[in-house]
Amino acid sequence: MRVDAHSARTAPVFDPATGTLRAQLALADAVDGERAVDAARRAAPAWGERSASDRAQVLFKFRELCLVHRDELAALISAEHGKVLADARGELQRGLEVIEFACGIPHLMKGEFSDGVSRGIDMHALRQPLGVVAAITPFNFPAMVPLWMLGPALATGNAVILKPSERDPSCPLRLAELWTEAGGPPGTLNVLNGDKQAVDALLVHPAVEAVSFVGSTPVARYIHEAAAKHGKRVQAMGGAKNHCVVLPDADLTQVTDALMGAAYGSAGERCMAISVAVVVGDTTADALVAALAERVRALRVGAPTVGDPDMGPVVTAAHRDRITGYIAEGVTAGATLVVDGRNHASAAGPGFFLGGTLFDHVTPAMSIYQEEIFGPVLCVVRVQGAEEARALCDTHRYGNGVAIFTRSGGAARDFAHRVRCGMVGINVAIPVPLAFYSFGGWKESAFADHNQHGMDGVRFYTRVKTVTTRWPSGGDGASFTMPVLR
Repeated sequence: MRVDAHSARTAPVFDPATGTLRAQLALADAVDGERAVDAARRAAPAWGERSASDRAQVLFKFRELCLVHRDELAALISAEHGKVLADARGELQRGLEVIEFACGIPHLMKGEFSDGVSRGIDMHALRQPLGVVAAITPFNFPAMVPLWMLGPALATGNAVILKPSERDPSCPLRLAELWTEAGGPPGTLNVLNGDKQAVDALLVHPAVEAVSFVGSTPVARYIHEAAAKHGKRVQAMGGAKNHCVVLPDADLTQVTDALMGAAYGSAGERCMAISVAVVVGDTTADALVAALAERVRALRVGAPTVGDPDMGPVVTAAHRDRITGYIAEGVTAGATLVVDGRNHASAAGPGFFLGGTLFDHVTPAMSIYQEEIFGPVLCVVRVQGAEEARALCDTHRYGNGVAIFTRSGGAARDFAHRVRCGMVGINVAIPVPLAFYSFGGWKESAFADHNQHGMDGVRFYTRVKTVTTRWPSGGDGASFTMPVLR
């Protein structure tokens, strides 16, 4: 059921491919936040008391409905985010993999039992839902990241308030409708559209037990500090500057193919996008840059639903301008601009388009190396050895994902073991873990005690209760000392 906003504030939602206004989105205020929390608070107890198998059946039905409506959902993603349809379908599929994992909740929530821990005493531990939880999700994955959070949160018996990005709200709203159609009880999934006012209302509300966030590092840090200050459990995933180390023995055809998809897929608007290629040796770097330059110039850029483009627009005009600003900074700093995405034919027409940009001879002192650009920009940094390459990865303030391309098992194992980063790919450019493992970075890429999905997701959305049991079998008399095992 959709409810009119109390607030009169709105935000524009654009079609990035045309630059035209799709809608004015009503933005929630504290009153709207209170309504959402009240609905979740009323629904949580009964939902949490339903059997895990019962909740799993609703999740199964929800998954099936998402598959039935996959083309509709992908079209909503493309229309408001700008990613091509194939990428939108892939995003939905990766999100639904977490729903599939969460359907195993009867097994995942199994507790522990110890028989006879002391004379006549048994002990068991069980997991119980938190109650009301909040999920705050980014614009770049309007289906996948909400599903990452909704799967374990709902499966474990919580009621969820989803605060999606105000830039592309239609897909999350449709997911909530499908949840209701699947049999999800009213109030178990509430979508609260809004900006910082809506977020702040959730961060301070005493009934919200936990907050999960994916977005930029400054906001992740703010979410972490504010939620923790108010006694809430937090997982807050921030930004990234993902490096791809290329050793001289790497298969350059494989590397080129991998970097094209990892750097320019979804117009670079991925927290796991590769934005830095760290190439060992000038000979290898010369060959790789030459191969990349040809491919980057040939990128097919266009409207997501017209033809079969490789890359669509970026999400807003302001974001496009931010990216072009970084490109200008790179030129000023002395990096070699091999391919300038600002000059792509699509950038001259309507919509928020850029072509792919490729920089060579980038140094760690440059802003294009230090900052998360979040656009179709790849920086090549040249180094002379594998240790120097790993040191760049280790000392960067972000530590989300990293990749290494090599034919050497020993070099790959040593790198994966020693590098200071949360997710590592060996000849895999975008090492996003599958649903039964967990997603999370290190350093300024994560402010959290738990990662997303996998068993960390189950742990995050539940709390442990330990029960010690003794049945009457005759008294041993009163004891005034600390109980011990005997």
